[in-house]
Amino acid sequence: MFTNYLTIAFRNLWKNKVYSFINIMGLALGMACSLMIMLWVQDEVAMDAFHENGPRLYRVMENQFYSGKIETYASTPGILAENIVKDIPEIEKASQMLWEEQPLFRVVNTFDKEKGRYVQGDFLTMFSFKLEQGDARTALKQPEGVVISKKLAQKYFPNQNPLGKSIRIDNKDDVMVTGVLKDLPQNTSLKFDFLMSFDRWLKNNQWANEWGNNGPRCYVMLSKNASLAKVNAKIKGYIKTKNKDSNVELFLQSYPESYLYSNWDSGKQDGGRIDYVRIFSIIAIVILLIACINFMNLATARSVKRAKEVGVRKVIGAVKGILIGQFMGEAILIAFCALLFSIVLVFLLLPTFNLLTEKDLTLNFTDPSFLLILVGLTLLTGVVAGSYPALFMSSLNPVTVLKGALKFKPGATYFRQGLVVFQFALSITLIVGMIVVHQQINYLQTKNAGYDRKNLLYMPLEGDLQKNFASFKQELQRQPGIKSVTCSQSDPLEVGSSTQGVQWPGKDTTQLLLFANNAITYDYIKTMGIQLIGGRDFSEQYGTDTTNYIINEASAKKMGYKDPVGKEMTMWGRKGTIVGLMKDFHYNTLHSAIEPLILRLQPKTENWGVIIIRAEGGKTPQAIANTEKTFKKFNPNFPFKYLFADQEYANLYKSENVVNKLANYFAFLAIFISCLGLFGLAAFTAEQRTKEIGVRKVLGASVTNLVGMLSLDFIKLVVIATLIAFPVAWYFLKNWLEKYAYRIDIEWWYFALAAIAAVTIALLTVSYQAIRASLINPIKSLKTE
Repeated sequence: MFTNYLTIAFRNLWKNKVYSFINIMGLALGMACSLMIMLWVQDEVAMDAFHENGPRLYRVMENQFYSGKIETYASTPGILAENIVKDIPEIEKASQMLWEEQPLFRVVNTFDKEKGRYVQGDFLTMFSFKLEQGDARTALKQPEGVVISKKLAQKYFPNQNPLGKSIRIDNKDDVMVTGVLKDLPQNTSLKFDFLMSFDRWLKNNQWANEWGNNGPRCYVMLSKNASLAKVNAKIKGYIKTKNKDSNVELFLQSYPESYLYSNWDSGKQDGGRIDYVRIFSIIAIVILLIACINFMNLATARSVKRAKEVGVRKVIGAVKGILIGQFMGEAILIAFCALLFSIVLVFLLLPTFNLLTEKDLTLNFTDPSFLLILVGLTLLTGVVAGSYPALFMSSLNPVTVLKGALKFKPGATYFRQGLVVFQFALSITLIVGMIVVHQQINYLQTKNAGYDRKNLLYMPLEGDLQKNFASFKQELQRQPGIKSVTCSQSDPLEVGSSTQGVQWPGKDTTQLLLFANNAITYDYIKTMGIQLIGGRDFSEQYGTDTTNYIINEASAKKMGYKDPVGKEMTMWGRKGTIVGLMKDFHYNTLHSAIEPLILRLQPKTENWGVIIIRAEGGKTPQAIANTEKTFKKFNPNFPFKYLFADQEYANLYKSENVVNKLANYFAFLAIFISCLGLFGLAAFTAEQRTKEIGVRKVLGASVTNLVGMLSLDFIKLVVIATLIAFPVAWYFLKNWLEKYAYRIDIEWWYFALAAIAAVTIALLTVSYQAIRASLINPIKSLKTE
């Protein structure tokens, strides 16, 4: 019996080549899309899951309380780890970790900047980063030790054993190689080519030794039987025991979860990359569902051709369950064929998908779990797609179908039309989403940030430039193509330093208020292109400017000043005068609102900051060439490397750009598959109304009249779909946009454009079948079979 069913299934596929191709390719496209998204989601969820101590690893978080506001950060005092592991018995190990650093490595004549982290001694025994050479228990216990990757080992010590060898750091100090890392797992969120002692860094950065200063991150490993709730209760007020004036409360966040759940709002978890996981998962389900609905409509459209087969089988004894099994089996067979095509599509598209998402996803057919996913996807698709056709076909009355043409009840017709409405509603929702996401991303990238990003480049202040910046600036400004030069503690795109140590006359001392602050040299305002709306810039003509301040509009508002210029202000005990008022500009991303900012003058550069250079318009290549020449003269022992402000600004919204591009592709795919379903229903309707069309042509109906008649019913379905899709799309997109402090308004024309696009595409799809049916000779249409 099984062989018979299989033979019939293949015969039907071969006999109806066009419909079979549309069925298989529709499912294949949906399955390929779902499979790629599934691989991406699987990779995201598995991020940082390889650590053997994962369930016991946590990062220490801070809730900082200000008047009416809670700010949550992962930054902590630099001395937290060494103290908390002593004071909290449930904490077995702890390690501070610095943000990514790029010091200069030099071995004889080989030198370059390398990316890595400063961590404490227990880091390698807490986290499962394996060593190819060296002992993880002791490799980072030595203050002058360094653990390097295999890539760096080959780069600096080719064909040598690197253990015990010296590397000079920033042309100042020597460190000794104590370990060589194995290749990092693909599913790690921490990327580095070296690990060096955090304690060594701490000696050179005394500010991090104070309990009131935050910066490095702290990670802890709890003992096996420790209670997270009890540990959180113990560490909650820990900082206050060290600094009675602290407004900080600590809590622990699971390290494996921190990659996906990184956003916080008012002290509560507020999503992160998990939002993209959910969005893409929903999109995968939606597109697969659209493909399955497409199959249902096409299968139903061809049911007329197999009605007599069902009648005959029922007459000779086939029960409903056997018929359901037969047609469900055919659907699974088609799903399997679609799976083969989808694997080919994924294989072809995966390199582009990886490039877009910055992943390294592969089709691993040796992995049993991956094979199980393929089997599950095939069965799920086959069952969902074949369920309605199987139930419908098995319920046909043998007497009715054997007496004549198959007639459908209104309920069955409404159900099929409902499928089309649902299908197009999903597609239109994606189209609206595509438009809104595109508009928001375009808004982020084109919005006036309050300073000029064009022709602006910057580089680290390092090496001999730290002590010779004034001379470097003076000579550089004489070079053609250079408009102005300055130095800043923070780079142009992010001011990460903040303080509550700001006082002014009349301030309510019971309130805790946070101000961002940035140390700068002369010409910062001019070089950045920031607009002054009151007062003046710092100037060498005013010797007292080293105690004066420039503030932004948000600071003036928080201080209660309408005209702050000339008013007294004190920061960190340094009393001065506000000499300038800046128009608010975005010194961080547009995800958050502009906060109060204070600029302070520090003309003598120290071991901090970046050099910012403004090139003349149209002379950027010349400016870069002259900057490199001057750089090599003043700082010959460091490589010349720089960043463009506009390019780095675009990188801030890399995730949004990925979502934007994927939204475009998925929306196109969804509408394409939906049109296949509409094509099927149009074919079905044309087939059912063949004789009606013939009669109308005999009575004088033109082709135009017939096309309009046949198309109108389908356009109504699409219009109904738009009415359903619009409120759904508006609700979800409104919630998505609320993640941004600066966002577009959802305009009416977004929906109008989506509706016009959907109706136009649907009309073009239906018109083909309508014209084809209208051109049939009425003699053939009215001929009795």
